[in-house]
Amino acid sequence: MARSPEERGEKRGVPHSAGARARLLPALPALLLFIGLLIGLFTPRAVRPDAFLATAMVAGAALLPLWGTVLTAVGACAIFVGLMVDFDALRDATAYSELATLAVIAAFAVFLNRLLGRRAHQLTQVRSVAEAAQLAVLHPVPRHLGHVTLESLYLAAAAEARIGGDLYEAIRTPHGVRLLIGDVRGKGLLAVQTAAALLSAFREAAHDAPDLPDLAHRLETSMSRRASQYPGVPGSEIAERFITALLAEIPDDEPVVRTVTCGHPPPLLLHCGGVRTLRPAAPSPPLNLGMLVSDGYHVDLAPFHPGDQLLLYTDGVTETRDRSGAFYPLAERIRSWSGEAPHQLLDHLHRDLIAYSGGELDDDIAALVARRRPGRWP
Repeated sequence: MARSPEERGEKRGVPHSAGARARLLPALPALLLFIGLLIGLFTPRAVRPDAFLATAMVAGAALLPLWGTVLTAVGACAIFVGLMVDFDALRDATAYSELATLAVIAAFAVFLNRLLGRRAHQLTQVRSVAEAAQLAVLHPVPRHLGHVTLESLYLAAAAEARIGGDLYEAIRTPHGVRLLIGDVRGKGLLAVQTAAALLSAFREAAHDAPDLPDLAHRLETSMSRRASQYPGVPGSEIAERFITALLAEIPDDEPVVRTVTCGHPPPLLLHCGGVRTLRPAAPSPPLNLGMLVSDGYHVDLAPFHPGDQLLLYTDGVTETRDRSGAFYPLAERIRSWSGEAPHQLLDHLHRDLIAYSGGELDDDIAALVARRRPGRWP
Protein backbone atom coordinates (compact mmCIF):
# COMPACT_ATOMS: atom_id res chain seq x y z
CA MET A 1 0.00 0.00 0.00
CA ALA A 2 1.32 3.43 -0.92
CA ARG A 3 2.37 5.61 1.97
CA SER A 4 2.12 9.31 2.58
CA PRO A 5 5.08 11.22 4.03
CA GLU A 6 3.35 11.17 7.43
CA GLU A 7 3.02 7.38 7.27
CA ARG A 8 6.74 7.15 6.50
CA GLY A 9 7.43 9.12 9.69
CA GLU A 10 8.44 12.22 7.78
CA LYS A 11 7.33 15.80 8.29
CA ARG A 12 6.67 18.10 5.39
CA GLY A 13 9.38 20.73 5.33
CA VAL A 14 9.49 21.37 9.09
CA PRO A 15 12.90 22.81 10.03
CA HIS A 16 14.74 21.02 12.83
CA SER A 17 15.17 24.27 14.76
CA ALA A 18 11.43 24.87 14.75
CA GLY A 19 10.81 21.41 16.21
CA ALA A 20 13.41 22.04 18.92
CA ARG A 21 11.74 25.33 19.86
CA ALA A 22 8.36 23.59 20.08
CA ARG A 23 9.80 21.02 22.51
CA LEU A 24 11.30 23.74 24.73
CA LEU A 25 8.15 25.86 25.00
CA PRO A 26 6.56 23.81 27.85
CA ALA A 27 9.57 24.73 30.02
CA LEU A 28 8.80 28.46 29.66
CA PRO A 29 6.42 28.72 32.69
CA ALA A 30 9.00 27.11 35.00
CA LEU A 31 11.70 29.44 33.64
CA LEU A 32 9.53 32.48 34.31
CA LEU A 33 8.86 31.28 37.88
CA PHE A 34 12.58 30.85 38.43
CA ILE A 35 13.32 34.34 37.09
CA GLY A 36 10.62 35.76 39.35
CA LEU A 37 12.17 34.04 42.37
CA LEU A 38 15.62 35.40 41.52
CA ILE A 39 14.25 38.92 41.14
CA GLY A 40 12.50 38.66 44.51
CA LEU A 41 15.63 37.40 46.29
CA PHE A 42 18.41 39.43 44.72
CA THR A 43 16.93 42.81 43.81
CA PRO A 44 15.85 45.72 46.02
CA ARG A 45 12.62 45.23 47.90
CA ALA A 46 10.88 47.84 45.75
CA VAL A 47 11.34 45.63 42.68
CA ARG A 48 8.43 43.19 42.57
CA PRO A 49 8.42 39.84 40.72
CA ASP A 50 4.65 39.97 40.15
CA ALA A 51 4.87 40.44 36.39
CA PHE A 52 7.02 37.34 35.87
CA LEU A 53 4.84 35.22 38.18
CA ALA A 54 1.64 36.32 36.44
CA THR A 55 3.17 35.75 33.00
CA ALA A 56 4.26 32.26 34.07
CA MET A 57 0.67 31.35 34.99
CA VAL A 58 -0.78 32.63 31.70
CA ALA A 59 1.96 30.86 29.74
CA GLY A 60 1.19 27.67 31.65
CA ALA A 61 -2.48 27.96 30.68
CA ALA A 62 -1.53 28.04 27.00
CA LEU A 63 1.32 25.54 26.99
CA LEU A 64 0.62 22.97 29.72
CA PRO A 65 -2.13 20.51 30.60
CA LEU A 66 -4.51 21.25 33.47
CA TRP A 67 -2.29 19.73 36.16
CA GLY A 68 0.70 21.71 34.90
CA THR A 69 -1.31 24.93 34.94
CA VAL A 70 -2.47 24.27 38.52
CA LEU A 71 1.08 23.51 39.66
CA THR A 72 2.35 26.70 38.02
CA ALA A 73 -0.37 28.76 39.72
CA VAL A 74 0.31 27.19 43.11
CA GLY A 75 4.05 27.67 42.60
CA ALA A 76 3.66 31.35 41.72
CA CYS A 77 1.51 32.06 44.78
CA ALA A 78 3.84 30.02 47.00
CA ILE A 79 6.89 31.96 45.77
CA PHE A 80 5.17 35.26 46.50
CA VAL A 81 4.10 34.16 50.00
CA GLY A 82 7.63 32.94 50.67
CA LEU A 83 9.02 36.30 49.63
CA MET A 84 6.49 38.02 51.92
CA VAL A 85 7.76 35.94 54.84
CA ASP A 86 11.40 36.48 53.87
CA PHE A 87 10.94 40.25 53.75
CA ASP A 88 8.70 40.33 56.85
CA ALA A 89 5.87 41.80 54.79
CA LEU A 90 3.02 39.85 56.43
CA ARG A 91 1.55 43.12 57.69
CA ASP A 92 1.98 44.97 54.41
CA ALA A 93 -1.46 45.71 52.88
CA THR A 94 0.10 46.31 49.47
CA ALA A 95 1.67 42.85 49.53
CA TYR A 96 -1.70 41.24 50.30
CA SER A 97 -3.27 43.23 47.47
CA GLU A 98 -0.63 41.89 45.07
CA LEU A 99 -1.16 38.35 46.38
CA ALA A 100 -4.91 38.69 45.78
CA THR A 101 -4.20 39.85 42.24
CA LEU A 102 -2.00 36.79 41.65
CA ALA A 103 -4.75 34.54 43.01
CA VAL A 104 -7.27 36.03 40.58
CA ILE A 105 -4.82 35.54 37.70
CA ALA A 106 -4.28 31.94 38.85
CA ALA A 107 -8.01 31.28 38.73
CA PHE A 108 -8.20 32.89 35.29
CA ALA A 109 -5.27 30.76 34.08
CA VAL A 110 -7.04 27.56 35.12
CA PHE A 111 -10.26 28.72 33.43
CA LEU A 112 -8.35 29.64 30.27
CA ASN A 113 -6.60 26.27 30.25
CA ARG A 114 -9.93 24.43 30.39
CA LEU A 115 -11.34 26.62 27.63
CA LEU A 116 -8.34 26.01 25.39
CA GLY A 117 -8.50 22.30 26.19
CA ARG A 118 -12.12 22.06 25.02
CA ARG A 119 -11.31 23.99 21.86
CA ALA A 120 -8.34 21.71 21.16
CA HIS A 121 -10.54 18.64 21.64
CA GLN A 122 -13.13 20.01 19.22
CA LEU A 123 -10.41 20.81 16.69
CA THR A 124 -9.01 17.29 17.01
CA GLN A 125 -12.45 15.83 16.29
CA VAL A 126 -12.94 18.07 13.27
CA ARG A 127 -9.50 17.16 11.92
CA SER A 128 -10.25 13.47 12.42
CA VAL A 129 -13.46 13.73 10.42
CA ALA A 130 -11.73 15.81 7.74
CA GLU A 131 -8.88 13.30 7.47
CA ALA A 132 -11.34 10.42 7.09
CA ALA A 133 -13.17 12.33 4.35
CA GLN A 134 -9.91 13.18 2.60
CA LEU A 135 -8.67 9.59 2.68
CA ALA A 136 -12.02 8.46 1.30
CA VAL A 137 -11.40 10.72 -1.70
CA LEU A 138 -7.71 9.91 -2.23
CA HIS A 139 -7.13 6.52 -0.66
CA PRO A 140 -3.72 4.82 -0.90
CA VAL A 141 -3.09 2.83 -4.05
CA PRO A 142 -2.18 -0.88 -3.71
CA ARG A 143 1.51 -1.73 -3.62
CA HIS A 144 1.06 -4.48 -6.23
CA LEU A 145 -1.37 -4.78 -9.14
CA GLY A 146 -0.69 -7.71 -11.44
CA HIS A 147 2.88 -7.42 -12.77
CA VAL A 148 3.15 -3.80 -11.60
CA THR A 149 4.58 -2.45 -8.35
CA LEU A 150 3.25 0.97 -7.35
CA GLU A 151 4.22 3.73 -4.96
CA SER A 152 2.75 7.20 -4.50
CA LEU A 153 3.67 10.52 -2.94
CA TYR A 154 1.33 13.34 -2.03
CA LEU A 155 2.20 16.67 -0.43
CA ALA A 156 -0.67 19.14 0.00
CA ALA A 157 0.30 22.81 -0.05
CA ALA A 158 -2.18 23.64 2.75
CA ALA A 159 -0.46 22.93 6.06
CA GLU A 160 -3.48 21.25 7.67
CA ALA A 161 -4.66 19.33 4.62
CA ARG A 162 -3.96 15.81 3.44
CA ILE A 163 -5.24 16.43 -0.08
CA GLY A 164 -5.74 19.37 -2.40
CA GLY A 165 -6.38 19.65 -6.14
CA ASP A 166 -3.88 17.00 -7.26
CA LEU A 167 -5.03 13.40 -7.64
CA TYR A 168 -3.94 9.93 -8.69
CA GLU A 169 -5.39 6.44 -8.92
CA ALA A 170 -4.38 2.96 -10.07
CA ILE A 171 -6.82 0.18 -10.94
CA ARG A 172 -6.36 -3.34 -12.30
CA THR A 173 -8.79 -3.95 -15.16
CA PRO A 174 -9.32 -6.64 -17.82
CA HIS A 175 -7.16 -4.48 -20.09
CA GLY A 176 -4.24 -4.28 -17.65
CA VAL A 177 -3.31 -1.76 -14.98
CA ARG A 178 -4.73 1.68 -15.68
CA LEU A 179 -3.30 4.78 -14.05
CA LEU A 180 -4.57 8.32 -13.66
CA ILE A 181 -2.79 11.41 -12.43
CA GLY A 182 -4.35 14.86 -12.61
CA ASP A 183 -4.23 18.43 -11.41
CA VAL A 184 -7.33 20.56 -10.90
CA ARG A 185 -6.83 24.17 -11.93
CA GLY A 186 -7.37 26.20 -8.78
CA LYS A 187 -7.31 25.58 -5.06
CA GLY A 188 -9.63 25.28 -2.12
CA LEU A 189 -12.76 23.24 -1.51
CA LEU A 190 -13.95 23.49 -5.12
CA ALA A 191 -10.70 21.91 -6.31
CA VAL A 192 -11.09 19.04 -3.84
CA GLN A 193 -14.71 18.49 -4.94
CA THR A 194 -13.66 18.44 -8.58
CA ALA A 195 -10.84 16.00 -7.84
CA ALA A 196 -13.28 13.73 -6.01
CA ALA A 197 -15.68 13.80 -8.96
CA LEU A 198 -12.94 12.87 -11.44
CA LEU A 199 -11.63 10.04 -9.27
CA SER A 200 -15.15 8.64 -8.91
CA ALA A 201 -15.68 8.76 -12.67
CA PHE A 202 -12.32 7.08 -13.33
CA ARG A 203 -12.92 4.29 -10.82
CA GLU A 204 -16.21 3.50 -12.52
CA ALA A 205 -15.16 3.87 -16.18
CA ALA A 206 -11.68 2.29 -16.01
CA HIS A 207 -13.09 -1.25 -15.92
CA ASP A 208 -15.46 -0.92 -18.87
CA ALA A 209 -13.77 1.43 -21.33
CA PRO A 210 -12.24 -0.68 -24.14
CA ASP A 211 -9.27 1.66 -24.65
CA LEU A 212 -7.73 4.86 -23.32
CA PRO A 213 -9.37 7.24 -25.84
CA ASP A 214 -12.78 5.91 -24.83
CA LEU A 215 -11.82 6.24 -21.14
CA ALA A 216 -10.70 9.84 -21.69
CA HIS A 217 -13.95 10.58 -23.52
CA ARG A 218 -15.99 9.16 -20.63
CA LEU A 219 -14.09 11.27 -18.12
CA GLU A 220 -14.57 14.36 -20.29
CA THR A 221 -18.29 13.69 -20.50
CA SER A 222 -18.59 13.19 -16.76
CA MET A 223 -16.70 16.39 -15.90
CA SER A 224 -18.62 18.42 -18.50
CA ARG A 225 -21.93 17.26 -17.06
CA ARG A 226 -20.82 18.20 -13.59
CA ALA A 227 -19.64 21.63 -14.68
CA SER A 228 -22.95 22.30 -16.43
CA GLN A 229 -24.77 21.81 -13.13
CA TYR A 230 -22.71 24.55 -11.47
CA PRO A 231 -22.53 27.48 -13.87
CA GLY A 232 -19.65 29.74 -12.92
CA VAL A 233 -18.57 33.27 -13.63
CA PRO A 234 -16.20 33.42 -16.63
CA GLY A 235 -12.64 33.88 -15.51
CA SER A 236 -13.23 32.82 -11.90
CA GLU A 237 -14.86 29.61 -10.67
CA ILE A 238 -15.12 27.97 -14.07
CA ALA A 239 -11.33 28.04 -14.39
CA GLU A 240 -10.97 25.84 -11.34
CA ARG A 241 -12.87 23.04 -13.06
CA PHE A 242 -10.29 22.51 -15.80
CA ILE A 243 -8.22 19.42 -15.05
CA THR A 244 -4.94 18.44 -16.65
CA ALA A 245 -4.75 14.66 -16.68
CA LEU A 246 -2.59 11.78 -17.85
CA LEU A 247 -3.96 8.30 -18.46
CA ALA A 248 -1.64 5.30 -18.70
CA GLU A 249 -2.28 1.63 -19.43
CA ILE A 250 0.16 -1.19 -18.73
CA PRO A 251 -1.20 -4.36 -20.39
CA ASP A 252 -0.47 -7.78 -18.97
CA ASP A 253 0.36 -9.37 -22.33
CA GLU A 254 2.69 -6.77 -23.90
CA PRO A 255 5.91 -5.08 -22.70
CA VAL A 256 4.55 -1.61 -23.49
CA VAL A 257 2.86 1.35 -21.85
CA ARG A 258 0.13 3.37 -23.53
CA THR A 259 -0.57 6.97 -22.55
CA VAL A 260 -3.10 9.68 -23.34
CA THR A 261 -2.13 13.21 -22.35
CA CYS A 262 -4.75 15.86 -21.60
CA GLY A 263 -2.70 18.98 -21.04
CA HIS A 264 -0.59 17.29 -18.37
CA PRO A 265 3.23 17.16 -17.93
CA PRO A 266 4.69 14.16 -19.79
CA PRO A 267 5.74 11.10 -17.75
CA LEU A 268 9.32 9.93 -17.39
CA LEU A 269 10.42 6.44 -18.40
CA LEU A 270 13.34 5.09 -16.36
CA HIS A 271 15.19 2.36 -18.26
CA CYS A 272 18.65 0.91 -17.52
CA GLY A 273 19.86 4.01 -15.70
CA GLY A 274 18.54 6.39 -18.35
CA VAL A 275 15.63 8.80 -18.20
CA ARG A 276 13.38 9.42 -21.19
CA THR A 277 10.60 11.98 -21.35
CA LEU A 278 7.55 10.46 -23.06
CA ARG A 279 6.37 13.56 -24.89
CA PRO A 280 2.96 13.12 -26.55
CA ALA A 281 2.81 13.28 -30.33
CA ALA A 282 -0.60 14.95 -30.22
CA PRO A 283 -1.58 16.17 -26.75
CA SER A 284 -5.22 16.88 -26.02
CA PRO A 285 -6.58 19.80 -24.00
CA PRO A 286 -7.42 19.42 -20.31
CA LEU A 287 -10.60 17.69 -19.25
CA ASN A 288 -13.74 19.84 -19.31
CA LEU A 289 -12.43 21.47 -22.49
CA GLY A 290 -13.69 18.68 -24.70
CA MET A 291 -15.10 21.13 -27.23
CA LEU A 292 -11.46 21.70 -28.31
CA VAL A 293 -10.94 18.01 -29.18
CA SER A 294 -11.59 17.65 -32.90
CA ASP A 295 -9.84 14.43 -33.89
CA GLY A 296 -10.28 12.37 -30.75
CA TYR A 297 -7.65 11.38 -28.23
CA HIS A 298 -4.24 10.21 -29.43
CA VAL A 299 -2.55 7.20 -27.82
CA ASP A 300 1.23 7.23 -27.43
CA LEU A 301 3.06 3.89 -27.19
CA ALA A 302 6.43 3.24 -25.52
CA PRO A 303 8.37 0.08 -24.57
CA PHE A 304 7.96 -0.91 -20.92
CA HIS A 305 10.06 -3.95 -20.02
CA PRO A 306 10.55 -5.72 -16.68
CA GLY A 307 12.58 -3.49 -14.38
CA ASP A 308 11.49 -0.30 -16.16
CA GLN A 309 9.77 2.39 -14.12
CA LEU A 310 7.24 5.01 -15.13
CA LEU A 311 7.09 8.26 -13.13
CA LEU A 312 3.87 10.25 -13.32
CA TYR A 313 3.82 13.61 -11.57
CA THR A 314 2.00 16.93 -11.35
CA ASP A 315 3.46 20.32 -12.22
CA GLY A 316 3.95 21.07 -8.52
CA VAL A 317 7.11 18.96 -8.83
CA THR A 318 8.68 20.66 -11.83
CA GLU A 319 7.53 24.14 -10.76
CA THR A 320 9.21 23.93 -7.36
CA ARG A 321 11.76 26.75 -7.20
CA ASP A 322 14.99 27.24 -5.33
CA ARG A 323 16.00 30.52 -3.66
CA SER A 324 17.20 31.92 -6.99
CA GLY A 325 13.86 31.16 -8.66
CA ALA A 326 15.13 28.27 -10.82
CA PHE A 327 12.68 25.43 -11.48
CA TYR A 328 13.37 21.94 -10.17
CA PRO A 329 15.23 19.89 -12.86
CA LEU A 330 13.29 16.67 -12.38
CA ALA A 331 14.72 14.62 -15.27
CA GLU A 332 18.26 15.51 -14.26
CA ARG A 333 17.82 14.83 -10.53
CA ILE A 334 15.83 11.62 -10.92
CA ARG A 335 18.52 9.97 -13.05
CA SER A 336 20.73 9.17 -10.05
CA TRP A 337 17.85 7.32 -8.34
CA SER A 338 16.46 5.53 -11.40
CA GLY A 339 17.71 2.14 -10.20
CA GLU A 340 16.05 2.43 -6.79
CA ALA A 341 12.84 0.64 -5.81
CA PRO A 342 9.71 2.81 -6.21
CA HIS A 343 9.35 3.71 -2.53
CA GLN A 344 13.04 4.58 -2.25
CA LEU A 345 12.89 6.66 -5.39
CA LEU A 346 9.98 8.71 -4.04
CA ASP A 347 11.69 9.04 -0.66
CA HIS A 348 14.70 10.57 -2.45
CA LEU A 349 12.42 12.82 -4.51
CA HIS A 350 10.53 14.00 -1.43
CA ARG A 351 13.66 14.91 0.50
CA ASP A 352 15.26 16.53 -2.54
CA LEU A 353 12.21 18.73 -3.17
CA ILE A 354 12.23 19.87 0.45
CA ALA A 355 15.95 20.65 0.30
CA TYR A 356 15.73 22.33 -3.12
CA SER A 357 12.89 24.62 -2.05
CA GLY A 358 14.34 25.37 1.39
CA GLY A 359 11.27 23.77 3.00
CA GLU A 360 8.87 26.13 1.20
CA LEU A 361 6.56 24.12 -1.06
CA ASP A 362 3.96 26.48 -2.52
CA ASP A 363 1.88 24.03 -4.55
CA ASP A 364 0.33 20.60 -4.16
CA ILE A 365 2.65 17.81 -5.26
CA ALA A 366 1.66 14.34 -6.42
CA ALA A 367 3.81 11.60 -7.93
CA LEU A 368 3.12 7.99 -8.85
CA VAL A 369 5.73 5.37 -9.78
CA ALA A 370 4.86 2.15 -11.60
CA ARG A 371 7.48 -0.57 -12.02
CA ARG A 372 7.06 -3.59 -14.29
CA ARG A 373 7.99 -6.79 -12.46
CA PRO A 374 9.34 -9.81 -14.34
CA GLY A 375 6.68 -11.98 -15.91
CA ARG A 376 6.00 -14.12 -18.96
CA TRP A 377 4.14 -12.83 -21.98
CA PRO A 378 1.40 -15.16 -23.16
